[in-house]
Amino acid sequence: MTTTLTQKPGIIPPSNHPHADVIHRLEAGGSMLPDTPENLMQIIGIYKAYAVPMDFYWRDLLYIAERVFLDPLPAFKYFLPKEYLDLHNHYAGDTADLRIWRGEATAHPELLEFMEKGEMKRKLPKLFHHLWHDRVNMEFAEACMKAMLWHQDMGGRYNDYLYTDEYKANCDLAIKAYFKRNPLMLGLHKLFPEMFYEKCRELSYYSNLGLFWEVMAPVFFEMSDIYDEGGFKGVPDAMDFLVNGIFAVAGRPIYHHVYIGDECFELIPKSKGFTWLYEAALPYVESVFYRTAPFRGTKSYNAQAGQVPADQNDFHYGILYADVFPVGSAGIPPTLLMQDMLHFLPPYLLEYYQQYCRGEDDMLIQLGITFQRSMYNVTSAVIQALRTALLYPLDDPNPRHRMANRQFFEAQMDRFLRPEARLRDIQSQDYR
Repeated sequence: MTTTLTQKPGIIPPSNHPHADVIHRLEAGGSMLPDTPENLMQIIGIYKAYAVPMDFYWRDLLYIAERVFLDPLPAFKYFLPKEYLDLHNHYAGDTADLRIWRGEATAHPELLEFMEKGEMKRKLPKLFHHLWHDRVNMEFAEACMKAMLWHQDMGGRYNDYLYTDEYKANCDLAIKAYFKRNPLMLGLHKLFPEMFYEKCRELSYYSNLGLFWEVMAPVFFEMSDIYDEGGFKGVPDAMDFLVNGIFAVAGRPIYHHVYIGDECFELIPKSKGFTWLYEAALPYVESVFYRTAPFRGTKSYNAQAGQVPADQNDFHYGILYADVFPVGSAGIPPTLLMQDMLHFLPPYLLEYYQQYCRGEDDMLIQLGITFQRSMYNVTSAVIQALRTALLYPLDDPNPRHRMANRQFFEAQMDRFLRPEARLRDIQSQDYR
């Protein structure tokens, strides 16, 4: 049985919203994604395929933020040292602060195998795999980070802190320690301090996203294990697991530490009280799922052309709006992530694609559509979590409380009235 509630007729009238059917499903405890066995299988399978490269993403993001730091030629920033492959995830393994996944705390075995042999299944020098692009595409992770950096006014206090005198003073200490034997760079910092502060701000978003994904990887691994054991009976079960996970880790600290030699410099100390939900999760969903930016070459950035909205609030280029069919074109699907996920598909999802794909060349497109479905489910979990935190229980007997929930859901669905939105598409199983 799923946790979906049964709506009591007559408490409030039906919605007249164009997405009324989806709103009524949300009011009954469901997801924007219809509850079908095929949808459940697809989203859990893609969560597993996403979690493995994500286990690399979060480790490398933290490595860049904490160790590479201001290296002017970071040619090897994607070459993770053993220290970070062995770094314990705070939400997996026996040493976990809160154990979400029952698996190991160090890098996932499938990830380690792929890093060693790549697509070619041959153990070659790491540099060869890198130059041949037979590796995890960290460029995708950096694109997500840049979206968060650019769409920075997302509420919370994290971005505001990056422009305070306290943050700049913390940066000064780290910059001077990092370049203590490099008078040229110290001179440049003295002449152009804002240039270095801006780079530090970018690196603080590396840390932010790394700490966010450190949570999400074990969440998705655990969901895959539960599904394999028959533990999820429907899409609402999977959404509820995400909602519970959001609340379980909502207060996780978001910070930025830099390690120079044996010394730690706290650019953003944990004591500032920045938290996972408000400073990482919600900004990530807003900037990456909804907004991002059109890839260059698909829209003109010329102001006179008027193809890119003047107001960042009107950006609508995230996966929730992506036209996945012409891969890499306007309404950008994350093609680099699709390539990464392709290596780690569970057998049942691979069989599904072999049944429905129009050959191997079509598999990345199908991956993108499945990923889109899965992110509508994640977004549903965020919407339900916000409703839980800000408003009333779904089965509240007070009609005014129910109507407040209704207005909240309708406001969320207004964002999918744009013709580019794929909410209506994912209601059909034939959307492939």
